[in-house]
Amino acid sequence: MTQPPAPPVFPGGPGLFALDPAIAHLNHGSYGAVPLPVRQAQEALRDRAHADPDSFFNGAADRLAATRTRVAAHLHTDPDGLSFITNATEGANLALDAIPLADGDEILVTDHGYGTVVDAAARRAPLNTVALDPRLPDEDAVRETVLAALTPRTKVALLDHVSSPTARLIATPRLIADLSARGVTTVVDGAHTPGMLDRPIAPGADFWFGNLHKWAYAPAGTALLHVAPSHRTRVRAQSPSWEDHHGFPRAVEFRATVDYTGWLAAPEGLDLLERLDAEKVRAHNSALAAYGAELLAGLPGVELLPHTPGLPLRALLLPPGIAETRDQAVALREEIAARHRIRVLIWPRPGGGGIRICGQIYNRPEEYERLVAVLPEFLG
Repeated sequence: MTQPPAPPVFPGGPGLFALDPAIAHLNHGSYGAVPLPVRQAQEALRDRAHADPDSFFNGAADRLAATRTRVAAHLHTDPDGLSFITNATEGANLALDAIPLADGDEILVTDHGYGTVVDAAARRAPLNTVALDPRLPDEDAVRETVLAALTPRTKVALLDHVSSPTARLIATPRLIADLSARGVTTVVDGAHTPGMLDRPIAPGADFWFGNLHKWAYAPAGTALLHVAPSHRTRVRAQSPSWEDHHGFPRAVEFRATVDYTGWLAAPEGLDLLERLDAEKVRAHNSALAAYGAELLAGLPGVELLPHTPGLPLRALLLPPGIAETRDQAVALREEIAARHRIRVLIWPRPGGGGIRICGQIYNRPEEYERLVAVLPEFLG
């Protein structure tokens, strides 16, 4: 097999991060990594908080509102429909709490959904779980499968915007519109889309939530909830505060004396992405992930899955008998890391699990080549 040409290293990319160079960090999609300029901005905010706590916390709500406006401009949305939150799981709980459900209602989810987000739905209503074959060829096939699974009891559809394990677009504008036309409230898990997509908020969704700490270069614990106007009055803070009388979004994001510096530093990550040229960053990251995936697909028993073009993630199926359970997937992931200092995501699936790799501006082609060289020893 002829090896595909390796993409060039992004100019200055590796130097923007404090990552251990001895580790091949091919799993950016799970936890992200904070660039040095963003870390410095957050530390400066912490210094201000420590220098004058009264001033910092008395003005926190207004400072958050101003920061939210900056973020909203990057995301092409209205800041009044947006709130800072800590992560996607919190977003799912806030959204689902705001949707009136009656006895007999059900929530549609897919088997690609993130565990804690799906669990949040299961605590509120019976689930209608749609099995999406990872080999489905395109978004139209995904859409048809989801719509075919609807029942008269389906009140809510909780869908990934871009699925975490299989790295494909699920909640397309057309699918959201079809669900809305059928009277189904749409909740979209956009954990990966800020920074990854130019317009990351799913058009037409009733609720959308997404992380800024993955592809938008923000500090950990920085995420967003977007709510359509008709639902905003029902969104309630999980911890009431002095800002409760303002309602959404201020009531949701103000949390007394917590560390707000990650949220306040979030625009610095988006500004950095723009200075680097977001379009070039996305194209580079997608090309790197594609390079690694093409190399992996040349291994015996490894199958490249259909993907959404332009995304900086790729997923492949592993041979039968490998990573069929969650425990097996975690064990394989950790063994690869311990023995070869390579970080990837291994996801479980009956009949043979999968591997997901990512591309980011700190990655080098030789890191994917390292993975391809060692992976066969784990595949039996």
